Amino acid sequence: MSLYDKVFPPKKMTISNGKTIEKSASRLPLVAVILLIMTAISVKITGFDLRVLVERGNQFFVILGMMIPPRVSYMSQIWKPLFDTIKMSLLGTVVGAVLVVPFAMAASTNVIKSRLVISVMRLFLSIVRTLPTLVTALIATYVFGLGTLAGTTAIAIFTFAYMGKILYEEIETVDMGAFEAVEAIGATRVRAFVSAIIPQVLPSYISNGLFCFEGNVRYAAILGYVGAGGLGLILNEKLGWREYSSVGMILVMLFLTVFIIESVSRYCRKKLV
Repeated sequence: MSLYDKVFPPKKMTISNGKTIEKSASRLPLVAVILLIMTAISVKITGFDLRVLVERGNQFFVILGMMIPPRVSYMSQIWKPLFDTIKMSLLGTVVGAVLVVPFAMAASTNVIKSRLVISVMRLFLSIVRTLPTLVTALIATYVFGLGTLAGTTAIAIFTFAYMGKILYEEIETVDMGAFEAVEAIGATRVRAFVSAIIPQVLPSYISNGLFCFEGNVRYAAILGYVGAGGLGLILNEKLGWREYSSVGMILVMLFLTVFIIESVSRYCRKKLV
């Protein structure tokens, strides 16, 4: 019996056949109390002020109103940064998804038998996964300079970490019969992996890659804030100059682009899975 059941004893009930059963007390009050305590601590630590939110919250809708109607004449200046954003997202997704395959293989318990190798690979993927994309992009701008190369690098690193965990977990669920058969006829472990496991995980691998690409288009639009190229550069510039009608046009173009990409990606993923 748990401590909670000792404090709040289960309710005894007699059913129609005369048997007595115990119904545990609901955990909802305990969960509610914990949430209230955590909320109070969070408010204290962050300095959150509900009064400021109430007084100033309407400014969001004021700024939103300034974006309507969008400045259509500004559209011609959006195309190049928009294509840069798409190119960064596509190239970063492909590079990251391809490079992570051998690392995912080395992190899979049914392919690699060495616990040391598996632990090192999973630790490496976990460390990479904890890196915020904006921080990675900022570091990349110091290494490669301002521009799309820094953004592409940041997206590739994010995709590498995201796809790595999904891929090695997917590999661990496959049927190993074909892999063992290929190994039995003399093939190397790598050759057996390519011949027997890759075909099994390929549909979900491509599907996850497409899903990651959808998100990367949105992330890439923000990377310009740290000088990594794309829509974020002009978005940051127009927000700084308070040209909200131009900001509205940028957001409309981004929305349409993401909607089209998501629609195509969703259709492709349905065909794959």
